[in-house]
Amino acid sequence: MPRIPRRRSDQDGPLVRLIYAFCKRKYGAVLDPVAVLAWHPRLVLAGAAGEFAAERALRVLPGELREIAQYRVATEIGCSWCVDFGQMQQRHRGLDVERLAEIGDYRTSPAFTADERLVIAYADAMTAVPMQVTDEQVAELDRRFGHAGVVELTYAIALENERTRVNHALGITEQGFTSGTACRVPEPGAATAGSGS
Repeated sequence: MPRIPRRRSDQDGPLVRLIYAFCKRKYGAVLDPVAVLAWHPRLVLAGAAGEFAAERALRVLPGELREIAQYRVATEIGCSWCVDFGQMQQRHRGLDVERLAEIGDYRTSPAFTADERLVIAYADAMTAVPMQVTDEQVAELDRRFGHAGVVELTYAIALENERTRVNHALGITEQGFTSGTACRVPEPGAATAGSGS
């Protein structure tokens, strides 16, 4: 149970209800972070606009590299909601989610490519407190992905740090996207459920 309860849709104005409807259409359920942030309607609107814009802007790197970096951030901070949602996203992209069990050993595990190892190490360095990013690390990423790729990766990791820290602080825990015990997000193209959890 979150430290701040989910706000019910019958307590919200038309704008927040519209965001809830979008969530239900896209994910099959109202996402718990959205329902908690809905206590501050302007903030939930700003967050939704930012997520929508980021989703369309983050197109330079292959999606699987961003997703593995963001998943690593979620595991390092300990946000079970983000881990749950991240596994579901990777499964929907057709990625091997079984290998995620080895992410703690990414430096030596054959489950990860050289590019993925660089990206995960960068996610670790950015998430550490204090931050541990080095000039050499950024230079190597730049050689592999170019300036735009490094900027995109940095932004994606920072965005996931924000998401996971907000969710973790507010006590928002897994919603059942991968376990099937709660609102399961439908496979892309499948019929969506009409109700939230």
